[in-house]
Amino acid sequence: MKDDQTPTGRRRLLRIAAALGATTTVGLFTVDRTDAPGPPTATAPAPPSPAPPPAPAAGAPASPRLAPTAYRLQPMTSYAPPRFRRALPPVRQRPFLRMAGAGNTMVLTFDDGPDPRYTPAILRTLRAHGVRAMFFVCGEMAAQHPDLVRRMADDGHVVGNHSWSHPLIPKLRPSRIREELSSTSAVIEQTTGSAPLWYRAPFGAWNRHSFEIGAELGMEPLAWTVDTLDWKEPGTGTIVRRVLDGAGPGVVVLSHDAGGDRSQSVAALRTYLPQLLDEGYHITVPRR
Repeated sequence: MKDDQTPTGRRRLLRIAAALGATTTVGLFTVDRTDAPGPPTATAPAPPSPAPPPAPAAGAPASPRLAPTAYRLQPMTSYAPPRFRRALPPVRQRPFLRMAGAGNTMVLTFDDGPDPRYTPAILRTLRAHGVRAMFFVCGEMAAQHPDLVRRMADDGHVVGNHSWSHPLIPKLRPSRIREELSSTSAVIEQTTGSAPLWYRAPFGAWNRHSFEIGAELGMEPLAWTVDTLDWKEPGTGTIVRRVLDGAGPGVVVLSHDAGGDRSQSVAALRTYLPQLLDEGYHITVPRR
């Protein structure tokens, strides 16, 4: 018998082993499929499957040799189907302004961060009341303060994309829009393990290219219902009044945790959040 020939019995055993290996791997992926969320809804979020690792750059050294045991497993795992990936959202013509059909719920959102001067205090207040919110982070801020982005995700908050440098999107070329959004998504995914599912255009200024590129990156556009205008620093009481006067089912509130002096925003949250809860509102985050 030649060295490259395999006895019939041995071939049969290899086929059985390969089948068992493939079945085990498919079973693991089946769990991922079962847990994966369905189409976009207005209830609670679930993270997407992590993206596959990037291919090595041209000329980069080859990956280290696999240990013998891992190498022997490769032919078996090669029978597995590709990892489940979330379907891309449709290209919208306008952003969501509120959460339709959400019952007596509201969504609190904070833009421009993270900022170590204000974001930690906002996170502490939200945690004290057992509330989740959405943070639309700028990529340049997220890259400087990854620990705060990680804290957002660890506390169950939704981390959204607010561009890299907060430009006026309609004045940018499509290639620059893609760079602003994709770079920020990459930082968020690298920091939290999950790519963002929502994005918000700086200044609320959207255009067709931003909707198209956002959808290609797997994100839905979310605007707001109530603007606290806290960036103008109108006073803590004014911010509180605007939130309470605008409260209602499905309302999305816009505030900021960076981009200037946000001490009024921090103080206002401590006041209006317990009042909203006392009035029977459920503060939640959207689910896709």
